[in-house]
Amino acid sequence: MSDAVPPPRRRSLLAAAPLIAFLALAGLLFVRLFTGDASRLPSALIGQSAPALNLPGLDGAPGLADADLRQGHVTVVNVFASWCVPCRTEHEFLLALAHDPDLEAKGVTLIGVAQKDPPENVRRFLGALGDPYVKVGLDGDGRAGIDWGVYGVPETFVVRGDGVIAFKQIGPIDAVALESVVKPAILKAAN
Repeated sequence: MSDAVPPPRRRSLLAAAPLIAFLALAGLLFVRLFTGDASRLPSALIGQSAPALNLPGLDGAPGLADADLRQGHVTVVNVFASWCVPCRTEHEFLLALAHDPDLEAKGVTLIGVAQKDPPENVRRFLGALGDPYVKVGLDGDGRAGIDWGVYGVPETFVVRGDGVIAFKQIGPIDAVALESVVKPAILKAAN
């Protein structure tokens, strides 16, 4: 009977294999962490008809419906929440967008979708910061957000007058994004 014992060098290589595999995987994930901009992920909905909207309005006001997106003019749909810190940061730029004379002349409207937010919080948020929206729909259960492919607030969509999504901004709008990305996307969709 012989109990074959592997040579010591071979044993140490087998023992190190899990560590080597872990380090290789960790290295790969670390490199991928810094490649690309997650906010530049293309939406599968670009060029597609906007998903149906049927949301109640704030304080008994008319809510959001499909017809709101198919009025023959560009509609900007901003998904926000009062509990979202970046939403507060972008709010001043939404006010600027809503009162932009070039966009007003083209009939561009801004509507809001309050995601997973109680009406009293939405009311307080808009009362404190100003209300840039023509209409606000309440997406209490987040179902509309799921249908629209929203995975984090804020997100903003530019919808052509025929109801087709032309552009999606992931993350908050700031001064640079407003002038260099969002407003040009709106003007392009309006032409």
